[in-house]
Amino acid sequence: MTEIERLADEVAELVRAAVAPHLGTAGARTRVARAPGGDATLAIDEVAERVVEERLTAAGDIGFYSEDRGLVTYGRPRAFLVIDPVDGTRPAAAGLESCCISIAVVPPSEDARLGDVSYGVVHELKSGDRFRARRGMGARGAASSGTPIPLAPSQNTDLSALFWTAGLRGRPLLPTSVVLEELVDGSGMGGGYFDLGSAAFNLTRIATGQLDAYVDVGRRIVDEAPATEAAFLAVGEGSVCTNFPYDVAAAALIVSEVGGVITHADGRALDDHPAVGSSRGHGLAVLAAASAPLHSLLLTALERGMGRLRERLEGGAI
Repeated sequence: MTEIERLADEVAELVRAAVAPHLGTAGARTRVARAPGGDATLAIDEVAERVVEERLTAAGDIGFYSEDRGLVTYGRPRAFLVIDPVDGTRPAAAGLESCCISIAVVPPSEDARLGDVSYGVVHELKSGDRFRARRGMGARGAASSGTPIPLAPSQNTDLSALFWTAGLRGRPLLPTSVVLEELVDGSGMGGGYFDLGSAAFNLTRIATGQLDAYVDVGRRIVDEAPATEAAFLAVGEGSVCTNFPYDVAAAALIVSEVGGVITHADGRALDDHPAVGSSRGHGLAVLAAASAPLHSLLLTALERGMGRLRERLEGGAI
């Protein structure tokens, strides 16, 4: 393990130690600011951000990009850490399990891409479970006790038996549900749809085999159906809320290293997407699946869903 990788792991451990006592407390839910990407910053986010800043200030010659601080550099950075200090702010505020700190290591450049991520760690804030991956060298998981967590993605390719997750935070329900209705309705009895509130947690469930897929189609809807933008801005309080690189950078590497497939929600590769930033141009929609055959089936279903949305928009039904 390199010095930078050890630093990433240490930051994750420190954040967990600081945040854990606040999980589920009334104070954790207090809204204190707004992140550059448009999401609300709650008090529990600020606890985590301070820990990140303090540890990396002490480390020196490092840079980081986080959800609330943006890009911060110290000295001559050896690497940038792309960090979401609390991925799953709302589950954390509610004291639920689906909240993590996510850290990805990229070269020290604002032009770094998701394909440049060399190392990723996702550390669960409540359980202490940790998932790590190094590009080209696989991924591994361990419980807080140190007991290995088996990583064995599902082999399911039956959409009627699909166990999957999608996120609705900041996405208008009506157009999103039109795109996803085939998948939600089709898996309602033989499978299950979940909204767990954390992209990193969702993606690591694909690595463990607990879930088959993660679908976030929000940014694709805005890009391909611009008439929906007003609805996105209304729900997002003036911002188009989507996933950003810090949400998925570490967990995407974990999924890839266990043999899963993760792309933009229209099937394009993620590798060329910017890794550092949270402007509108950095937003992304994601489709992740446990296998290539399942990914292909899901992509086809999303194509049909986008077709339904366009028809309803043209017909004035939305």
